[in-house]
Amino acid sequence: MILYGSTTSPFVRRIRMFTHSIPVDFVVMDIFSAEDRKVLIAKNPTLKVPFLVDDDTNVFDSRVIHRYITDKFELTPITWQQENTLTLIDSISDSLVSMFLLSRSEIDTSEDKMFFNLQRQRSDKVFAQLEKQCKAGDFNEWDYPSICLYSLIDWAHFRPLVDFAPYPALLEYYKNNSNREEVKETDPRE
Repeated sequence: MILYGSTTSPFVRRIRMFTHSIPVDFVVMDIFSAEDRKVLIAKNPTLKVPFLVDDDTNVFDSRVIHRYITDKFELTPITWQQENTLTLIDSISDSLVSMFLLSRSEIDTSEDKMFFNLQRQRSDKVFAQLEKQCKAGDFNEWDYPSICLYSLIDWAHFRPLVDFAPYPALLEYYKNNSNREEVKETDPRE
């Protein structure tokens, strides 16, 4: 199995942390370089990373990659509540990535525009919900949703996109998990 992706993507990083003890090769891509773009176009019509290649099977999305690996290695599947939590994490990850890419495209995302306002509103609501769930102990186990949450928080710190001061439980969670081996090995700053 080969996982393709960038070292800075929060979606790639979550799969790299999840597969820490599973035999998966990792190929680093720069999806904006001509050569890597050709590989991306040939193997993943969504033109996103990560994607996984396992013999003749191409798997296109981090959530589906997680499910594919869970099935292949007969791991414990996540619950429906955890699926809902992943929807929260994915929604805010998508919003933050969109806002980041717009900023990188020299678009002022601080403007009072519907799209930007919706992303900010989603961010506030989702992080408040994740804070509640963190306080309730939903992320006490180091499982896939917890890995995804860590990846999101760290990426938002790395790209300084979110002020986490209103979310002390999330900050404590982040601090408590920052010394894990798979966290250190996948740090985008390295």
